[in-house]
Formats: sequence, structure tokens, C-alpha cells
Amino acid sequence: MKNIINKKIKKIKGIDKKIYHKTELLLDRLTKPKDSLGRLEEFAKRYCAIRGEEYPKIDKKVIVAFAADHGITEEGVSAFPKEVTVQMVLNFLKGGAGINVLARHVGAEVLVVDIGVEHDFKKRKNLILNKINYGTKNFSKGPAMSRKEAEASIERGIIIADKLKSHGYQIIGTGDMGIGNTTPSSAVISVMTSSHPKDVTGRGTGIGDRAYLRKIKLIEKGIKINRPDPTDPIDVLTKVGGFEIGGIAGLIIGSSANRIPVVVDGFISGAGALIALKLAPNVKEYIFFSHISEEKGHKVLFDYLGEKPILDLSLRLGEGTGAALSISLIEAGVKILTEMATFEEAHVSQSNK
Repeated sequence: MKNIINKKIKKIKGIDKKIYHKTELLLDRLTKPKDSLGRLEEFAKRYCAIRGEEYPKIDKKVIVAFAADHGITEEGVSAFPKEVTVQMVLNFLKGGAGINVLARHVGAEVLVVDIGVEHDFKKRKNLILNKINYGTKNFSKGPAMSRKEAEASIERGIIIADKLKSHGYQIIGTGDMGIGNTTPSSAVISVMTSSHPKDVTGRGTGIGDRAYLRKIKLIEKGIKINRPDPTDPIDVLTKVGGFEIGGIAGLIIGSSANRIPVVVDGFISGAGALIALKLAPNVKEYIFFSHISEEKGHKVLFDYLGEKPILDLSLRLGEGTGAALSISLIEAGVKILTEMATFEEAHVSQSNK
């Protein structure tokens, strides 16, 4: 593993438990019954403890959408052709995608990272050109990428996290764009949770029965041919992963080291989070899992991690849409903490119990 990854992992410390406790005490003094705002209060406590701040603000929010193509699409695993990746990246940059609408709704920016699209984009605002290769290889015939490329994808996510810190962002959401990317995500989760591919593979963009069965068989074949080592997350990423999955893992690791909360989006982001968690287990304290998607492997992942997502809205778009919605709820929890009056300030009598 390269030095940049190791060094950043070593910088990840535990969240500030003293501030967590102070925040808990302050929330109990606000004009409401104890714990009556449920998970919003937990969001506030965790956010403060992650940031190391007693009275934080969230006024710089961003969704980072990693975009990449996948060689496995040549096997017909998606309902859409691979050129849609390029077309959707351009749509993101024009502000016309679902993630743009929801990001505007919650006051977040959208940054798109070309980490492996089969196209050369011109420089433009909100686009980070960070291409590793023009898509991965077909992992049903051999490794999706080289180990060097896998490490590079994680490193580039870490470097982006550092840049976001330098620009003052206080919360980061993960996103993705890549036709066919539920297939490598299913493969990664299958290997790393010791689950059979049929139990973690969904229909992605809405493929029919024949394509769905073929998708499962291709994942089985790819795992059998490549023999990814479940104890080595970078080997799994190398053998059956995707560049955006590695980029998301690196963003999570870098953000955690920088004490910036990361709101993980859906299934593809979940695969990236799993890579990050296997490399650096203490990133778990810095992650908010935004929602559970319609991909059945997402529930397997949450059961494996013992985590409860913030939302269950039957979403399956990806892009960072669930992360954007959840950022608004985390911000709501923080505003409860910082804007709501205490019993003393409002001259309201407290409970006798």
C-alpha cells in the first residue's frame, strides 16, 4: 500500500467524546422533552464530536460525484449503453440531473470527478479531471484494474478530501456516475461480506430477467476467475471493483482524517465505504449512512455492518441524491442545537421528573 494511504489512515483519530457529552447535556436543556427529537439529536451530537466544535455551523456543503466506466458493460449488464456515463456527466455539469436539483434544494455544491470515464472532457467549473484510465477492464475475463490503479483511485479520493478541507467544507456527501457500476459494487460486497452473488445483486437501472440472471453469473465467474482476497480490500478493488468505488473509499478516509463528516449515498457508495472500513475501521465514527436503496445487496451490507441508515425512501438513482437529502437532516439537528432556546432562556418550566 502506498505511503499516502498509510499516512492518512494513521491520522484518523477517535471523535471528541467530551464534546459529544457536552452536546448531550445542552440538548437536554432545550425547550422540549428529553430525547424528543430522536435521531436529529443524535446527528447533532455526532456532528459536534466529529468536528470538535460545541456550536458548529454547516454553511459549506458539497456532494462529490465520482464518474467512471466499466468494462463489464460489454456483457449487457445494464439497461443503458455505456455512453450514457459521458452524457450524464455533462448533464451534472449543466445542473440538470437529479443530484443537482436536490443539492440546490439543500444548499450544497456538486463536484464531479472524472476518475475513469471513457471520454476526454474539457476543463470546466465543478469538474475535477483525475482520470486513472478509460474505464476498467471486463472483470469476467480478468482483473478489473491493476493494483497500482486501485491504489491510485484511493489516493485521488484522499487528495480531493484534503482540497475540500482547505476550501472550508464542513460536510461531504459521496456520489457516483457510471453505467454498469452496480455490477462491481455487488461483486465487492459479495466478496467482503462472504455473501453469494445472488443475495447481493439487484437489477440496477432496471434490467429484465434474462439480463439479471446473466449479471449474477458474470459476478460468480469474475470472482471465480480472479479469486479476490477478502482480507485485502485493495485486492478486492483490483480484481472486481471500479475506479469510482476506490475514489469514494479514499474520500471517506481523507475526510475522516480531516475531521469532516461524510454522508455516504447508496449502493455504489456503500461498496466504497466497505473498502474504506476494511482499510481503516475507525472511519465508521465519521460516516453517516444516508439511505437504504432498492438494491437488495444494500440491506446485506447494513446487516453486515450493524448500521441503520437515515432514510428509507425506495431510492435507487444514486448520484448522491440520498446523501443530499440526509445532509439536510443532519443540518436540521445541528440547528436544533444552536438555535433552539433553553428552558432558562425561554422562561419555561422544566419537567419535575
